[in-house]
Amino acid sequence: MNYGAIIKEIGRGAKGARDLDTDTAAALFGDMLDGRIPELELGAILIAFRIKSEALPELLGFKQAMDARSAQVQVPAGPRCVVLPTYNGARRQANLMPLVAMLLAREGVPVLIQGRHDFDTRVSPFELLDELDLRPAADTAEAAAQLADRRLACISLQRLLPGLDPLLALRTRMGVRASGHTMAKLIDPCRGRSVRVVAVTHPEYLERMDAFLRLDGGRSMLLRGTEGEIYANPRRCPEMKAYVDGETRLAVAGEEGGAPPLPGLPDLPGVTDNAALIRAMLAGDAPIPAPITAQVAALRALAH
Repeated sequence: MNYGAIIKEIGRGAKGARDLDTDTAAALFGDMLDGRIPELELGAILIAFRIKSEALPELLGFKQAMDARSAQVQVPAGPRCVVLPTYNGARRQANLMPLVAMLLAREGVPVLIQGRHDFDTRVSPFELLDELDLRPAADTAEAAAQLADRRLACISLQRLLPGLDPLLALRTRMGVRASGHTMAKLIDPCRGRSVRVVAVTHPEYLERMDAFLRLDGGRSMLLRGTEGEIYANPRRCPEMKAYVDGETRLAVAGEEGGAPPLPGLPDLPGVTDNAALIRAMLAGDAPIPAPITAQVAALRALAH
């Protein structure tokens, strides 16, 4: 593949750049995942996409490349497996991603948490999961066994799609996120048996992900996440859309207005306090925020 010719197309700035077709994008991202692109050209490609943003045909091509390389986790008979990506961690609010997972698992819906973490300024979601006795599986076979045994499993990106891990690690060298961070949240480790939860941070990505999920198929939920994580903001419920084989519907209506502090839900970014809050909610000693309850109900319906 002629990477210079590709850079010439996508590297002309936000207004002058041209989009790649799906087949070319699939081949390019495949080379990125396989580590074939020299560092200089790879950096130019990542920054070019950062400036122009990934077009829909490119996202579809990138996803094709991931599907051809990602490991799969067997899902036990019954409901579909809800896949929760976690790549950000807590910054100011308590991270309630594990609460969503544990509530679903308690109702018999299998949940697979996948991700990685390298933010020094955020509390690691994997430290929080460890505090809650949820540790990453050694491989996909162990993750499948955990799903069958307790309906809840966690696995690192390195075990699902090893070629994507070094692309995400480049953030610490380049200073900004790149296409890999968008695609990591779209990995489908249980194709045909999954419900992916896709959370975006910036409003403009909602439209782009909506178009992608309609064409990508399967079942999924799209929402504006909380500090980059997949749980519904307990302070102001976001709109949540459900997708089933290209058809979409409103799963949970969003709330208008601001997001003031919620009584009874203090800011607890520390691992120990965060885990204690989740345990209290699971035990009924603390109220579960209404947006979380609504999200869990919508995901349960999608899984069935």
